[in-house]
Amino acid sequence: MNELQPVALGTQPADLVIMDGRVLIPEIGEFQSRDVAVVNNRIAALPTNGDAVVGPDTEVIHVDGHAVVPGFIDAHSHLDIHQCYELAYHYSLEGGTTTVISECASFGMLGPEGIEEFLAATSYLPVTVRVTAPPTTLFDTFEPKEATEEQASELIALLDDDRIVGVGETDWIHAVGRETPAEALYERAHELGKPVTGHAAGCRGEKLAAFASIIDNDHEAISAEGAVERAENGVHVVGRSGSVRDDIEALADATDRIDPAECSLSTDGVWPRDLADGHMNRVVHRAIEAGIPPTEAIRMATLSPARHFGLSDRGSLAPGNVADVVVLSDLEDVRVETVVSGGEIVVRNGSATVGPRNREYPELFYDSVSLDPDSETFSVRAFDEPARAITLESGLLTGETRVSPPVENGEFRADSGSDILKATLIDRRPDHNSAFTGFLTGFGLDSGAVAGSITWERPGVVVVGADETAMERAAARVEEMGGGWAVAAEEVVAELPLRVGGVCSDLDVEQTATLLGTIESALRSRGVGVENPLLALQTLSFPGVPSLKLSFSGYADVLSREIVGVSPE
Repeated sequence: MNELQPVALGTQPADLVIMDGRVLIPEIGEFQSRDVAVVNNRIAALPTNGDAVVGPDTEVIHVDGHAVVPGFIDAHSHLDIHQCYELAYHYSLEGGTTTVISECASFGMLGPEGIEEFLAATSYLPVTVRVTAPPTTLFDTFEPKEATEEQASELIALLDDDRIVGVGETDWIHAVGRETPAEALYERAHELGKPVTGHAAGCRGEKLAAFASIIDNDHEAISAEGAVERAENGVHVVGRSGSVRDDIEALADATDRIDPAECSLSTDGVWPRDLADGHMNRVVHRAIEAGIPPTEAIRMATLSPARHFGLSDRGSLAPGNVADVVVLSDLEDVRVETVVSGGEIVVRNGSATVGPRNREYPELFYDSVSLDPDSETFSVRAFDEPARAITLESGLLTGETRVSPPVENGEFRADSGSDILKATLIDRRPDHNSAFTGFLTGFGLDSGAVAGSITWERPGVVVVGADETAMERAAARVEEMGGGWAVAAEEVVAELPLRVGGVCSDLDVEQTATLLGTIESALRSRGVGVENPLLALQTLSFPGVPSLKLSFSGYADVLSREIVGVSPE
């Protein structure tokens, strides 16, 4: 007989009993007057009266009729960017989030060793982190694949780890209608019954049908029609509301046609400046606010993602599940009062009882940015025709335009007065020296330059500037810090070090958020008016959305899937 049965039968006391609550049974979408009995880290029973299992050593939490729900699960996030999660996880717990499904593409730029280090860094936290194996180093759409054959084999082997619950984001342009070196990774995942995550922005019709033969879930539906089309193709729909986008209204408008069991909720990443305000509690609140009934919204943040990602012992308060429990003092506002994670009380009265945990990373992580920028890095030889340039549109979207930069000594120069900036992507890996410089409009920087080592899908440093000397200065400062953000003019005027892998701050969350604010303020004071300037910068390398992006050897023309140069010829 297992240790849960005596408690379920009422013959032995529980370790913890949550009493007098309205307990959500997500399997049937009902709140019931139940108590929750916990032994070690498991739920033993949901008795209608828990008095029989209260012993002298039992901890009792009286919740006075408040809602008691399973711990929230973030179905899609990015914990390996901006902030080391071991310094931030307690904010997730305060938001009722006890499990996170995280991408690992940023640490994955360091190879399989980077992924293994991320697993190690999150394994000892009182919040469960499950990871998707990143396919990005296998893509060869615009540049040769970065992974060696040995690294590709090691990446596939990582799928056998129980903490790896699937394959990470695949942009449809890498896999639809073309051969891809990532195919073996997808095949192994499907053999193991582990889902493949899609990034289907702009993918519809025949292309989406083709993509659905590879992917199992997607978080890029920005309209109700897009959500329904994904569901029609058997793709699990993941709604999101986080620091990058909020598409919950689209999901809410589609729920009259999609079974809640086929939908999950996510953040798609929470930046340090937003994390202090909550995690999945904010997403569930947005879903309820958008018109999704509370029982369905909570199911989308508990049972649905648990079942989709094969987390058979989470997402529910049924006996045998891990004791991840959230008490809400206000259901409609999703106000978190108490959180139990793995049987441990980690939040009382809305405040975490646990805190940041420091970690020392391997030297590889502190020596991942190697640059030697000079004036040649940012030079563009002049020619007679207008030059091809990226134009910023809304959000992550970019377009293609033509500009006529001034010419000096046979080279094109930036011209901030005409909103013509130079934009450079430099390969930051040791022993790599590739770089491409093109032009950018729509950013609005009127002086100086900004550089940053967070570049989606590329191990690079992006530099945007109104003059080449400031660009060199900003890039050099990023290299000196071992990664980060820097704004420079005659000198560096704002900076944020991202020492861990060149992508994560090892400062306190509050300090990271403050320094991010100084970077944005420095850009605003120099004329930048785009809504989220750091997002615009770091996604200049991201081919997952159209239509013109930076690569190490030219512009990546997303729709034609080819590299093009500054000259339109």
